[in-house]
Amino acid sequence: MIHESFSDESEDEGYSQLVRAAAASRCTWVSVIVNIALSLTQIAVGVLSKSQGLVADGIHSLSDLIADFVVLFASHKSKQDADEGHPYGHLRFETAASMVLGLLLLIVGVGMIGSAVLKLETPESIPTVHAAALWVALAALVAKELLFRYMLRVAKKVKSSLLVANAWHARSDAASSLVVGIGIAGNLAGYPILDPIAALVVGAMIVKMGWTFTWDSLHDLMDRAADEQEIAVIRDTLQQTPGIKGVHDLRTRKMGDMIIVDAHIEVDASMTVEHGHAIAVAARENVMRRHRVLNLMTHVDPWRRPDLDH
Repeated sequence: MIHESFSDESEDEGYSQLVRAAAASRCTWVSVIVNIALSLTQIAVGVLSKSQGLVADGIHSLSDLIADFVVLFASHKSKQDADEGHPYGHLRFETAASMVLGLLLLIVGVGMIGSAVLKLETPESIPTVHAAALWVALAALVAKELLFRYMLRVAKKVKSSLLVANAWHARSDAASSLVVGIGIAGNLAGYPILDPIAALVVGAMIVKMGWTFTWDSLHDLMDRAADEQEIAVIRDTLQQTPGIKGVHDLRTRKMGDMIIVDAHIEVDASMTVEHGHAIAVAARENVMRRHRVLNLMTHVDPWRRPDLDH
């Protein structure tokens, strides 16, 4: 699974936008440093050792670097307060950034596939690589896997789907380094064609990952609802609020990593408008305190005992 579900109830600081933005900035800068070192090393050694696979992997690391700056920009924008033009805040900058990451991966992946295909069309032109390329590919594999585990741990802690996407971006680069390492080893063993084949496989992996991020982000921008499990626990919280007799027409839509909720709540028809309003306010506070809900809009409906209803 690429996308994690964050449906657990919590009242800790994990839902604080400032905490999430700070965590995103911190672990993304770690990723920036790692990717600068990897991309420069992989591309330089790849060119000198005549390994197309390693150069492709270095370009992938470079795309990670660009993606990191997109994440930093989105994190900065998304923590801005709501204003007149954006009454619900700027959280969808994160969703838009996830889409940019996906499109970036698609472009890079298609380019790498095209380059590998050209090499495979003229196999006699494929050179034997130097052994140094294999050591660099293995070092990149270890570095990327460690980076993935670090970023995913932070993403789960602060419940950020953008950081989850960026962490899996790092994992895709670790997987590509593994494929490249196998291709280089095959080249050194006397099968030169395995190096461009490795580059081709890496390109396909990147395209698949890019399509997944782009498609999911597009759905979120089109007001996709929260998952059924999360909707169920929000409904349960509403029904547990004293004074609420029933809940219906509960609708949700994603706003970055937060959710906007609309719900009809039923209260005793004999109570005053003031009392019904107080119940609605309490319900809103309960939901926003216990779940990653940005706003809850309630419509109060009258409820009558079935045996008294004519």
